Amino acid sequence: MAEEGTPDVTILIPAKNEEDTICEVVERVLAVPISKQVIVIDDGSTDKTWELLQRFEGKITALRNESSIGKGASIRRGLPYAYGKVVVIQDADLEYFPEELPSLTEPILKGQYGVVYGTRFAHGFPKGMALPNKIVNKLLAWSVRVLFGHRITDEATCYKAVRLDLLNEMELECNRFEFCPEVTAKALKLGEHIHEVPIKYEPRSKDAGKKIRWTDAPEAFWTLWRYRKWRP
Repeated sequence: MAEEGTPDVTILIPAKNEEDTICEVVERVLAVPISKQVIVIDDGSTDKTWELLQRFEGKITALRNESSIGKGASIRRGLPYAYGKVVVIQDADLEYFPEELPSLTEPILKGQYGVVYGTRFAHGFPKGMALPNKIVNKLLAWSVRVLFGHRITDEATCYKAVRLDLLNEMELECNRFEFCPEVTAKALKLGEHIHEVPIKYEPRSKDAGKKIRWTDAPEAFWTLWRYRKWRP
């Protein structure tokens, strides 16, 4: 369920085994002062994530995958339900701050850009980020510049805001974390300029439930490479 009328923003929240944070994330997203639709996709959680989402009945759209199909596939499952002018991805942990969603989506709603990323690296690397992750992020940004001729500081950020019509035009197909480089590559191939706005970021550890690893990097680089000649 969304607010009355067509919302400005659809917030897609893929979640898997996030019982410790899911309620706070949803509550904070719902409290953000923008016209919004909130869609949470439970990706086959084996903890209480799905059960906790029932608390928000009537306030969000909750979808459930019976088994895990991946972040990208979960986002694609949620897209047909989206009817906001802008779609933004929100992770279900507490690394990103929902209170920054207005500044992320405003440039698109004003018609200035079609794609906006929240960059974690506007003021250097955030405290607590592991060295391998720093290296991979630096190399991903460099790869975008080499392959697409576009300067960007944070390719792998979760905070990607895209006009809904553009996102649908991308014919998304990736299933896991390579969703991020797929969106980057296809946005640039569609002739879009990726605008970046600074955001706050608090990295969490593997022990705290972080799922993506630096070892996912080869798939990210391969995704950028294979979509360098993509056409809609």
